[in-house]
Amino acid sequence: MQFGIAIPTAADSWRLVRRAEELGFSNAWFFDTQMLSADPFVAMAAAAMKTTKIKLGTGVLIPSNRIAPVAANAFASLNKLAPGRIVFGISTGFTGRRTMGLGAVKLADMEEYIRIVQALWRGETVEMELEGKRRPIRMLNPELGLTNMHDPMPLFIAASGPRARALTAKLGAGWIDNVADAERGAATLEHMRAAWQQAGHARDDLQAVAWIGGAVLDEGEPVDGPRGMALAAPRAAMLLHRAADTALAGHPAPLAMRPEFAESVEAYVERARQFQPRDAYYLSNHRGHLMFVRPEERPFITAEMIRRTSFIGTERDLKQRIAALADAGFTQAVFSIPPGQEHAIEDWGRIRRAFG
Repeated sequence: MQFGIAIPTAADSWRLVRRAEELGFSNAWFFDTQMLSADPFVAMAAAAMKTTKIKLGTGVLIPSNRIAPVAANAFASLNKLAPGRIVFGISTGFTGRRTMGLGAVKLADMEEYIRIVQALWRGETVEMELEGKRRPIRMLNPELGLTNMHDPMPLFIAASGPRARALTAKLGAGWIDNVADAERGAATLEHMRAAWQQAGHARDDLQAVAWIGGAVLDEGEPVDGPRGMALAAPRAAMLLHRAADTALAGHPAPLAMRPEFAESVEAYVERARQFQPRDAYYLSNHRGHLMFVRPEERPFITAEMIRRTSFIGTERDLKQRIAALADAGFTQAVFSIPPGQEHAIEDWGRIRRAFG
């Protein structure tokens, strides 16, 4: 099993990525959340120059943030700096779009986006709709060697629903899934495997990435103590943000709400109804998303919610839970490291070393 880190992107994320490489992590994934964090391509370029082995991927790119030819060129530019170490991670978008009050990109539009990016890398002339008209486009000066479209840039798709998993299988892409516990993660992986095999792929060829948040605690340390709140609680807060989006904007909820959290979630939604301005509640709702817990949302986050939505526990407990993911067939575990909590990479490094 390989191990990676997920970074709410900073312009100088290379510092954390370089340490991750020293600790033996295989991948660094950079958030594409333009209203919350820095630009991933800027940060990945710096990391490419400061590292030699670790793979660098968008975690995950949102198609609406930049047109496909621009993305194709950006990836190929990175691939010139770090040949064979660039990963094309993509999804229909959650955080980066919800921060602007938008829902997800249509799956068909994402598929078309991927088609254009990969065709341009192959040096093909491809049709693309630009400003209301279908136009043929292609990379015009590949012989100058200003970019690198020769070394492979593998595709990974973050896919939580059945249609998205089917598209992932159709394209033969790696799969990224947010995992809160090993048992549910294993069950979802079996759904993905079914789609994968139905598309004609060998079961064991699937690259499955478990994206987790959490914290390594000392014996007796409370789950909702300072470390748990800083490292794991931002993942719990996602439940609140999603519930508010569903209630106030009608965005679909990708996962069924657990009944044990209903009281806290409903109370938060009522609080969110008071966010100002009323027609832009999302400006408050998503501030700090996956990075920190806001003071006004702290009362709605319980210890049990943190425990059920993240990998939090002692080192021995977490090694067992990660081993269960590996046994289920996940090929990579990715640990999210919130801003200001970069020291946590040392804790996750000890977990990684336990797996060779």
